[in-house]
Amino acid sequence: MKLTDLDIIVTAPPAPGWGGRYWILVKLQTDTGITGWGECYASSIGPDAMEAVIRDVFDRYFEGENPENIERMFRRTYSSGFTQRPDLTVMGAFSGLEIACWDILGKDRDRPVYALLGGLMNERLRAYTYLYPLDHHDLSEFWTSPEMAAESALAAVEKGYTAVKFDPAGPYTMRGGHMPAISDISMSVAFCAAIREAVGNKADLLFGTHGQFTTAGAIRLGQALEPYSPLWYEEPTPPDNIEDMARVARNVRIPVATGERMTTKSEFATVLRAGAAEILQPALGRAGGIWEMKKVAAIAECYNAQIAPHLYAGPIEWAANIHLAASIPNLLMIETIETEYHDALISSSLKIENGFVTPPTAPGLGIEVNEALARQHKFDGDGLHLQMQDAPCDYVNGNSFAGGAPLKS
Repeated sequence: MKLTDLDIIVTAPPAPGWGGRYWILVKLQTDTGITGWGECYASSIGPDAMEAVIRDVFDRYFEGENPENIERMFRRTYSSGFTQRPDLTVMGAFSGLEIACWDILGKDRDRPVYALLGGLMNERLRAYTYLYPLDHHDLSEFWTSPEMAAESALAAVEKGYTAVKFDPAGPYTMRGGHMPAISDISMSVAFCAAIREAVGNKADLLFGTHGQFTTAGAIRLGQALEPYSPLWYEEPTPPDNIEDMARVARNVRIPVATGERMTTKSEFATVLRAGAAEILQPALGRAGGIWEMKKVAAIAECYNAQIAPHLYAGPIEWAANIHLAASIPNLLMIETIETEYHDALISSSLKIENGFVTPPTAPGLGIEVNEALARQHKFDGDGLHLQMQDAPCDYVNGNSFAGGAPLKS
């Protein structure tokens, strides 16, 4: 069996667009007639340029290869251009192609992917959701309203979720970390207090920050949140300085989680060695794919750390997350996004039921991709999947940038 053809679909989720501006789906064909689907998560370049990278990686290292040879294709891609170091863009391209190879292998053997990864470890996967506005909420007010967030959290608990994530701490800025304003800290405390009061001990609070703060600022904010006992403090400092994140972990009594902007076992192992996080959040469409993150999960076991696969993308990456999660002993939970488009794009072939996901038994990833629907919503812009703000404050008007829909979850 050999890989013969690649097709790429850049599809845009309809408004409100939870999951990003677009999702990059890859479709591989073999000379035996099997089709495999994968997804490349957000990259640091635009979709047209990313499509060229994906095609280049396929042409060099995948075309004509047996899809079984994932380790060899990884080493060739990882070493390309005399690099042998983590690269978000190249490894993002590889990751989507690698996921599609696993889909092919499962279909070829008439087995779900997790059965090829050591078998089923977890029969039910605990899921969590980001807090999104309810139908009666004002979208522009939701992101700065602890009361609305508490209503959304309670609605999630009533659906069966036992963990909810939120990020009220201000903007994501290109200037690296910044010191949170006292208003940012007060807002964050108010969100935690309102949500904790609403859900009691029925759900864990997952506090997101997305690398917004300096080390001192992250410690200051984290210590203010400690009375509400969040399950994790996500990416409190930018991901480019692991020692700084480790300082936060040593000074805040909330477990640190990180990983959505990391790729390959090299970066995740550095986090673990430094004691920078106890919860790893790989995004499989950029982190190196399923096999590489299976290795990361094994390394994490040695550090008594857990895995919580991240999702701010489409349902094909979600499917890959599910198969990894089903196969590892140190799973904490998986992120989910429930929208009509997520569900329709995979023809309702995966479901969240009462806050949990049951791994599929169908071959491959266990999904039925609605290719026509993906093409119908083709992305025709040139923006990035996610975008950073220039600064943490509105210097023109002297106001904090609190509020507005988040650029990501």
